[in-house]
Amino acid sequence: MNILLAAGFVLMNVGIYLFMSMLYKRFRLPVLLPALTATFTVVVLLLGFHISYDTYMIGGEWINRLLGPAVVALAYPLYKQRHVLWQNLPAILGGTVIGLLVGMFSGLLMAAGLGFSKLYVLSILPKSITTAVAIQISSNLGGDSSLTSVFVMIAGFTGAIGGPYIIKLFRIRSESGIGIGLGTASHALGTAKALEYGEQSVSMSSVAMTVCAIVGSIVGPLVAWVMYH
Repeated sequence: MNILLAAGFVLMNVGIYLFMSMLYKRFRLPVLLPALTATFTVVVLLLGFHISYDTYMIGGEWINRLLGPAVVALAYPLYKQRHVLWQNLPAILGGTVIGLLVGMFSGLLMAAGLGFSKLYVLSILPKSITTAVAIQISSNLGGDSSLTSVFVMIAGFTGAIGGPYIIKLFRIRSESGIGIGLGTASHALGTAKALEYGEQSVSMSSVAMTVCAIVGSIVGPLVAWVMYH
């Protein structure tokens, strides 16, 4: 029975994503980003049919296991664009670290300024880092990993949807600049969006996402220590 449920949920997710991808290719509106619309559709279906999260994860767990290989696969475009990385290393690292710090401190100051509790502040602190790393940081600092996942998703969807408008507004033409901006602001979702701008954008976005994870793992605990000690 569990095998049938797992297969059913996997096929449901794949089918919904493929349909939403077709819809996105037809209209090309950022708000129709497949990751967003597919997620929303799955949530509506689970609520409508009263399917619990644990039941859904019988199949969802198999999809979740593909996250690791998918992230590792980003190494291929990165390798192909390695010469661009080395030629522009100071600018890439500088832009990524500054973007991470702005994203981290903007959320932190907003949460603290609005009087959020320590739990919420620590949960929102790593929102600018990819989910797997952000959850670990949040848990180690005493935050709520579930809340952190929500904040990371909000940051990811906001950057992936709003990013193209900002790129167009400021007439950014550099594939490297676009990739760094999307990867820094919206991590994995930004990297998926960067695919539309070219291989170089994907490579730089994956670099930005990796740098944010490394630097954020160091800076996050230091910031939390300064605030609460």
